[in-house]
Amino acid sequence: MTDISLDDWVAAVAAELGLDELEVDVEQVLDLASDAAHAVVRPAAPLTTFVAGFAAGQAGGKPDDVREAIDAASAFCVRVAEEA
Repeated sequence: MTDISLDDWVAAVAAELGLDELEVDVEQVLDLASDAAHAVVRPAAPLTTFVAGFAAGQAGGKPDDVREAIDAASAFCVRVAEEA
């Protein structure tokens, strides 16, 4: 499975977890990971994306909830980087 695209990978993981209808903006998630990695340290990237995803799920899990959680987390990363 090494030649799989990121979109296909996300779809496969989502299906494995019973989330067949999940829509993921891969670029938005990767941008958040990049923001976190550069604002703090590289290991902050997966942790930040996990927390944003969890927050989106708690808010209802709709696409707008996901976008809002990612936008808020990205904005926080930018603030942290600017304050450093």
